[in-house]
Amino acid sequence: MIKLDAGWTFDNRYARLPERFFSRVSPTPVRAPKLAVLNRSLAAELGLNEEALRSEAGVAVLAGNRIPDGAEPLAQAYAGHQFGYFTMLGDGRAVLIGEHVTPSGKRVDIQLKGSGRTPYSRGGDGRAALGPMLREYIVSEAMHALGIPTTRSLAVVTTGEAIRRETELPGAVLTRVASSHLRVGTFQYAAQWGTKEELRALADYALERHFPGGEETENRYLFLLEQVIARQAALIAQWQLIGFVHGVMNTDNMTISGETIDYGPCAFMDTYDLKTVFSSIDTEGRYAYGNQPYIGGWNLARLAESLLPLLNEDEKKAVALAQEALDQYPTLYHRHWLDGMRAKLGLAEAQEGDGGLIADLLRLMEQYRADYTNTFRALTLGEYTGMALFDASEFREWHERWQTRLSQDSVSREEAYERMRLHNPAVIPRNHRVEEALAAAVDDGDYSVMERFLEALADPYAYSLKQAEYAELPPPSHRPYRTFCGT
Repeated sequence: MIKLDAGWTFDNRYARLPERFFSRVSPTPVRAPKLAVLNRSLAAELGLNEEALRSEAGVAVLAGNRIPDGAEPLAQAYAGHQFGYFTMLGDGRAVLIGEHVTPSGKRVDIQLKGSGRTPYSRGGDGRAALGPMLREYIVSEAMHALGIPTTRSLAVVTTGEAIRRETELPGAVLTRVASSHLRVGTFQYAAQWGTKEELRALADYALERHFPGGEETENRYLFLLEQVIARQAALIAQWQLIGFVHGVMNTDNMTISGETIDYGPCAFMDTYDLKTVFSSIDTEGRYAYGNQPYIGGWNLARLAESLLPLLNEDEKKAVALAQEALDQYPTLYHRHWLDGMRAKLGLAEAQEGDGGLIADLLRLMEQYRADYTNTFRALTLGEYTGMALFDASEFREWHERWQTRLSQDSVSREEAYERMRLHNPAVIPRNHRVEEALAAAVDDGDYSVMERFLEALADPYAYSLKQAEYAELPPPSHRPYRTFCGT
C-alpha cells in the first residue's frame, strides 16, 4: 500500500523558547479513532492532502495516536484571571503538535484538544466530549464565515471511548488551527514566575510571529502592547456588532493575535438585551454581552502590567507608557463599533447625530424585546413582519428619521442597501439550531443535520432561500438558554 503524505510542514519556534513556557508531552492514544468531520476547505488552505488526512494514518494523527514527522508535541504553560481570580493554568487537555507552515508561508499552530492529561490538568481527565468539540467546530467556522478573526477547526475525531461528566458521554478530539495560542495569560505567567529575560524572550517571539517589523520601532514592547490593544478593540467591536457572547472572557482566553479563542459556553444573542448571559457558571453576569467591551479593557490592563518591566527601566515611566496605550482602547473600540453600526444601517458617511440614531434603535429593540439579528435583517430587506417592534409608532417615527438620514449621504439608496447586506448576516448559528445539529450527531450518529447547517452558515451574507429556515426564531421557552464548559 502506498503511504500518502498529508503535507505537514513543521517549524516549531515556540519549542525553542525557555522550557519554563511548556512541558514536552505526547497525546494519550485513544482506543478506536474515527473521523467524524473534516474541514475540506481549511485543509486545502493549509496545503494538506485531504485523502491522506482521511486515511487510517491520517486519522491516527488527528486523534493523537501517531506523531507526524517534524512535530514536537508540548503542552503550553500559562496563567490567567478566571472570573477575576488569578491562578496558574496551562493546557490541561490540549497538546500543541507543532507550528505548520502553509504553502503561502503562513505559520499556524496545530493543536489537539481533548488529547489526554498533561502536567497542567489539575485533576482533570484531559479528555473532551463529542458535543462540545462539534460546538466549537460549528461556531468557529461560522465566525470565520462572518469575517470575524477566529481560531479554526480542521477536524473532529471520535475516540471510541466514553468520558464521564455528569453522565457518560462519547469522547472526541478536535484539531484546532490558530495563528498562535499566545494569550494574555501567557504573559501573566511569565511576569509572575519567569525571569525578566524569559519575559523578553516571549515578547520577542510574539513580535516576530504576529507583528514583524515591530523590533525596528523605538520601543518594541510598547509597540507590542499597542498592537494587541488595537486588535482586541477591533475584535470585540465585531463581537458586539454580530451579537456574539463569548461567555468566558478570562485573560487566558484573550489572544495576542486578536483571534477569538475557546468556544465553550459561547452563544449568539436572540433577543437584544445587554444583560444576556448564556454561561451556566457566570451567575453574576461578569461576562454578559454588554460587559464584553469593558472586560476587554480590563484584560488588556493585565497584559500591560505584565509588560511593565520591558517598557521602561523606570517603573513610573513604564506605568505612564502603559496607561497612555490603554487610554486608546475605548476610543478605538467605539470607533470600530460606530463605523460598524453605520454600515449595518447603510450609512456611508459620518454625521454627528448618527450615535443618537443608533442608540434610539437599540433602545427600542430592548424595549420591545426584538431579535437582534432579524431586526437588522428586516431593515436590510425592507420586510417588517413578525416582531412587535415593527408595529410600534416609535419605530415608525425612527424609521422616518433613518430614511431621511440615508437621503443625506452621497451614495444611492441601492448602494446603501448593498452595504447593509454586506454587514447584516441573513443567518447566524442560532442556539436551537446548534443544539439540533449536536443532538442528531451525538445521539443518533447523524451528521447530515450539521452538514446542512454548516452549508447555510458558510456564506451568511448570501440571503439565499435555503437560509430562510435558519433565520426563524426558536419556539418560546420559560427557561433561559444555558451553555456549559466542556470540562
